[in-house]
Amino acid sequence: MNAVVTENTLRDADGLRHDWRLAEVEALFELPFMDLMFRAQQVHRAHHTPNTVQMSTLLSIKTGACPEDCGYCPQSIHYETGVAREAIMPLADVIAAAQQAKEAGATRFCMGAAYRSPKKKDIEQISEMIREVRALGMETCATLGMLTPEQASELKDAGLDYYNHNVDSSEEYYKKIISTRTYQHRLDTLEAVRNADLKVCSGGIVGMGETRTDRAGMLVTLANLPEHPQSVPINQLVQVKGTPLHGEQGVDSFEFIRTIAVARIVMPKAQVRLSAGRQEMSDETQDMAFLAGASSIFYGEKLLTTGNPDVARDRDLLARLKIQPETQQQTQARSGCC
Repeated sequence: MNAVVTENTLRDADGLRHDWRLAEVEALFELPFMDLMFRAQQVHRAHHTPNTVQMSTLLSIKTGACPEDCGYCPQSIHYETGVAREAIMPLADVIAAAQQAKEAGATRFCMGAAYRSPKKKDIEQISEMIREVRALGMETCATLGMLTPEQASELKDAGLDYYNHNVDSSEEYYKKIISTRTYQHRLDTLEAVRNADLKVCSGGIVGMGETRTDRAGMLVTLANLPEHPQSVPINQLVQVKGTPLHGEQGVDSFEFIRTIAVARIVMPKAQVRLSAGRQEMSDETQDMAFLAGASSIFYGEKLLTTGNPDVARDRDLLARLKIQPETQQQTQARSGCC
């Protein structure tokens, strides 16, 4: 990590900390709301172009029949949620969706498949999708469950830019929402992704019944990885009837915004993405999320199997806030993509 010790903290060559203590992060959550927002906005402007948001589109390329029992997920075989099982999409349909997303203003195209872990034939098919989407000049991202080091390398060779694998919550709370895999399984996949020189996309879900300490613990896990995730999606639980977490009380908007602000402070250079749950959020809540340091959104009318604000609503909101979508050229300059 080429770390140096400065002011009793461990910092990497870019000056980023990787030794956050839980008590420190909890103290950030406890700051007066306006002080936290001010600090987060200072960090945001030091590392990101203000009034600019990167837009990603997420497509479910293989839906349902997942053997995992994640308590929030409508695609699990363990729950009756009305989600139909669908085989992997034809290549032509995926490329058409990517082209449509690009024309609508998205600069990253994310492909999600409901696997515990993909098989060799799956990797081969998805690799072809990655090559074709990248040929459009878009960043590519995939979320396919657990990966081996060999699978991560194969996806890298196909041209994949990002791999998404969320830690979901703190290690302590994780076992209360998932029993078919461990927290260490998550961390092992993130290690395989980093070692393959893929960019890491990893965040979590707020509103599953976890405590503030769990939210702080999740951010400590991410910030103390050997390298900060380049993309950190912060999701608000979308409650789906039939899943164990349906009916969960959730958190209020201010607590959700605090989570984004703290993520911005402890991972200054990451793209913090305002992710699932936006359809239920007011425009004012989304505005505060941008003020707190969110620099990316999912763009399009569906996130895998759950709803998302339509393109027209997002365009109207960004116009009213005078926030500019990041251009393809800005994305490429920032990430070295394509």
